Amino acid sequence: MRVLWETLLGRRGLLRHAPDRHEAWVALGALLLLVTGAPVAGWAGCAVAEAALQRAVHAQHTERYAVEAVVVGPGRPAGDPDDGGRQARVTASWPAPDGTTRTGEVAVASRPGPPGSRLRIWTDAAGLPVPPPMDGRTARTHAVLGGVGSFLVAAAGVEAGRRLVVRRMVRRRHGRLDREWAATAPLWGRTGTGG
Repeated sequence: MRVLWETLLGRRGLLRHAPDRHEAWVALGALLLLVTGAPVAGWAGCAVAEAALQRAVHAQHTERYAVEAVVVGPGRPAGDPDDGGRQARVTASWPAPDGTTRTGEVAVASRPGPPGSRLRIWTDAAGLPVPPPMDGRTARTHAVLGGVGSFLVAAAGVEAGRRLVVRRMVRRRHGRLDREWAATAPLWGRTGTGG
């Protein structure tokens, strides 16, 4: 630690010139931000995302109802472009919350059974078919992915900031060298002229 401190202060090593020390300080600051700030940003992103997703899970579970439907006929097969090609659909009949019976096409996750077979579907308060509510485990997974994304964005921001600061420092250094060279370059042509 003492060697690092003396190096950053310019007492030993290659960082004796002020611009080199300044770049080293910027690099050290960026490293500290990456080690402390990016994980904090990731944790905060995960916590915020999880709180929002858990509220959504709770809302979906209170607004959606599992009902037992009866298959009454075939629907569109899996792979149908009108359905996005993901799930098979069947024509089914199910009870609505108001006591009436509804009939329509519903998506099924597995291969549908023959007419008369039962399946579980989810409906909203109006009795219309809706996707199943998200479960807590899926919400947690999405929250963790959000936290990882927050971490990566924070880390990329720190690195972009470091590069921007170092680029400005290098431009200033080159500008200063150009001015010094412009001031001394005319003197180089007079060497050896005896003047």
